[in-house]
Amino acid sequence: MSRSAHPAGPRHADVLTEGHYTAPPADLNVLDEKVWARTVSRNDDGAVTVGGIEVTRLAEEFGTPAYFLDESDFRARCRAWADAFGPGADVFYAGKAFLSRAVVRWLKEEGLNLDVCSGGELTTALDAGMPAERIAFHGNNKTVAEIERAIHVGVGRIVLDSFQEIVRVSHIAQRLGKRQRVQIRVTVGVEAHTHEFIATAHEDQKFGIALAGGQAAEAVRRALTLDGIELIGIHSHIGSQIFDMAGFEVSARRVVQLLAEVRDEHGVELPEIDLGGGLGIAYTSDDDPREPHEIAKALGDIVTRECESAGLATPRISVEPGRAIVGPTAFTLYEVGTIKHLEGLRTYVSVDGGMSDNIRTALYDAEYSVALVSRRSDAEPMLVRVVGKHCESGDIVVKDAFLPSDLAPGDLIAVPATGAYCRSMASNYNHALRPPVVAVRDGEARVIVRRETEEDLLRLDVG
Repeated sequence: MSRSAHPAGPRHADVLTEGHYTAPPADLNVLDEKVWARTVSRNDDGAVTVGGIEVTRLAEEFGTPAYFLDESDFRARCRAWADAFGPGADVFYAGKAFLSRAVVRWLKEEGLNLDVCSGGELTTALDAGMPAERIAFHGNNKTVAEIERAIHVGVGRIVLDSFQEIVRVSHIAQRLGKRQRVQIRVTVGVEAHTHEFIATAHEDQKFGIALAGGQAAEAVRRALTLDGIELIGIHSHIGSQIFDMAGFEVSARRVVQLLAEVRDEHGVELPEIDLGGGLGIAYTSDDDPREPHEIAKALGDIVTRECESAGLATPRISVEPGRAIVGPTAFTLYEVGTIKHLEGLRTYVSVDGGMSDNIRTALYDAEYSVALVSRRSDAEPMLVRVVGKHCESGDIVVKDAFLPSDLAPGDLIAVPATGAYCRSMASNYNHALRPPVVAVRDGEARVIVRRETEEDLLRLDVG
């Protein structure tokens, strides 16, 4: 079928999507810089390039679906965060967003620290050469084996998440003849303006020890009596994909109040606070994230003001950007398989991936952008829903977006801002093979996480 032979889907100027009217962009060939990696552009032939390489060439060499990561952009964002906070603060990359040995090496070279939350992430970090003292270990239920290894290798800090863990870490450290530096994670009662499942600082959730009812104060009280741990500060994380700094201001105020209570009761001024991560990125043109220097100034001003008011020395600040660094640096490339028009509603575009490589739309109702990247098109826009190939009606990649009405099977489309959590949360649902991650820089592309094979699947199936 030719690109103009199939019946057209909805193409009127304003289309009702999810209860509100959305206007198509004036030119579907224009790429919004906010949502794409920095070296992504469209060349004179109409094809999109990243790091100087056309996506058509990348698809031929590495196949689809695949994640393509702009290494120059990743490194630049690391430097921007490090420069924004300066030598008087610590920036820990949140490895849960996406971690590989190549990423660890980039972090080390660009001067960032690393936050891990599992034994597997710790193994990856150490294997790639990250110094243990630059690693923080998170998690609400760390196993004894994970704690033992973290203390044995000398991680810089362990973030304590419960009363049981305070005692457990101290006991293990004493048994190993160590004194482990720790922070206590507190839930400060701030409801971040985000999805229910990624808001983490209200009391009714699994993370941290609540300020309410004096629980956090009691946790500090117990930690200061134990010989196996050295309490260096308080940790707070209020959620993810946050644009409004108001939540951080409330969180910082409550953390500083706790520091003042600790000083008044114990005569100790804890030297550090960690305000977590969760800063949002642009997934669509409607998102307006802050730059690292704006975030650094805002957080620094908040903490300094609150400490001056409480008569405290300003502690050393730590932050944990993950999505804010890696999220914008990658896109997922798909090949269009089928196109199904529902007259008066929308067009369903099926691609060769889906919820196995991006679960966030199904899990969080996340919104994404999408573009035709293998060629230029001047056809009218049509409203589409990009869906995957899995046996689930909820297998949606992009809920509602506009693509050219001459879209056809075999075209390449790309979803930007998929660097964070997409590969980390990828699955083998329907025995799908998880896609590769390909780093692109200065005209060269190399696989940093290879595509799974059927042999990989069968190797684990020992029945």
